[in-house]
Amino acid sequence: MSAPAVSAGPGGPAPKPLDQLPRLARDTTEEDPWPVSVLSQKYHDAVARWPGAWIEGQIVEINTRRTGSAYLTLRDNFEDISLNVMGFRAFATQARDFRQGDRVVVHGRPDLWTKQTRLSFMADRIKRVGTGDLKEQIDELRRKLKGEGLFDAENKIPLPEFPARIGLICAPKARAEGDVITNARLRWPTIEFTVVHAHVQGPQCPPEVVQAINKLDQDPDVDVIIVARGGGSFEDLLGFSDEAVVRATAACRTPIVSAIGHEDDWTLIDLAADLRASTPTDAAKRVVPDLVEQEAIVLEARTRIESRIQNMVEGETRLIEGYANRPSLTKPQTMLDKPQRLVDDSMVRLDIALRRIVDDASLTVEKLQSSLTALSPQSTLDRGYAVVQTATGKVVSSPDQVSEDQDLTLTVKEGKIETRVVAAG
Repeated sequence: MSAPAVSAGPGGPAPKPLDQLPRLARDTTEEDPWPVSVLSQKYHDAVARWPGAWIEGQIVEINTRRTGSAYLTLRDNFEDISLNVMGFRAFATQARDFRQGDRVVVHGRPDLWTKQTRLSFMADRIKRVGTGDLKEQIDELRRKLKGEGLFDAENKIPLPEFPARIGLICAPKARAEGDVITNARLRWPTIEFTVVHAHVQGPQCPPEVVQAINKLDQDPDVDVIIVARGGGSFEDLLGFSDEAVVRATAACRTPIVSAIGHEDDWTLIDLAADLRASTPTDAAKRVVPDLVEQEAIVLEARTRIESRIQNMVEGETRLIEGYANRPSLTKPQTMLDKPQRLVDDSMVRLDIALRRIVDDASLTVEKLQSSLTALSPQSTLDRGYAVVQTATGKVVSSPDQVSEDQDLTLTVKEGKIETRVVAAG
């Protein structure tokens, strides 16, 4: 009885029986090769002979959602090397007590899935060996840098409202680069980019990202910097929690935006950056303004300005028309009416006042004149009396004051009379 034949794909040539194929790899030729299934099976058979082993690493991904099975990704404690681990039944039950970042030792055997010729590690036991998980290390670094003030809000630099050039740090040929550039130019077509490529995971990531930040920070044409990377596992994003990267970000004098992973991902660069965007696309939208929105703002502002100017012009026009229609401008002579009335009224009041003053003065004079007339010696003389005076002018009021043959003067109403005393006594 012949050995079973190797199956062939639909429409392919008839498969050869296994006993007609080369037994060893060195026996294969261009004309007589092994089918892929044969090579995969030989890999499987070889791996199945490997002994079991204990391995150590840190859990960077763990999935225990399916009952009776567990899938892990272990990362080497020192190198950027990972291994897929799977297990069932008892191992799956043990794995439910572990979390991402735990440091563990796992026992199992290598296994190869022939369907895709994929190597994995089939585990049967798992133990925790310490608390040196990556998250705890990152939390410790976060607390240290926060204590130094690297994450303080007062150190954040505001983004420019209208940047002319964006500095972009991303991986070569990365989807994040296209997302940022495309979305930024859709919003602001005149924006320019200076792109610096760097590794965004692995041991080369931190020094290259630091070098890229320093390079763009020294470029006077760069207005804002975006550090962008698409989504990835916790392990893939570790480089952006490196202390050197965080310090370079905090020290950057140019506003810097972190756009690492997806919205749920977080790294320490997010805390040091001036702005954290949930995705590279979100970073592009938040760094540049929207041309349509800006045009609408300008249009609305112009409308308000034109309306205010129109209202001011109309107000001034009404004011000028009011001035122009005033009688003082249509009939200027009316401007003199009021002053003229004031002058006329003043003249009348002045005439009345002067007449009153004169009348009062005349009355006073008349009263004084009457008083003076009543007290004057002339009024006595007018009644027939006479004033006798000696030659020296002394008034004689008694006969004893004169002597015989003495000359006297008599003052009467209408003049004086000279006389001589004939006899006295």
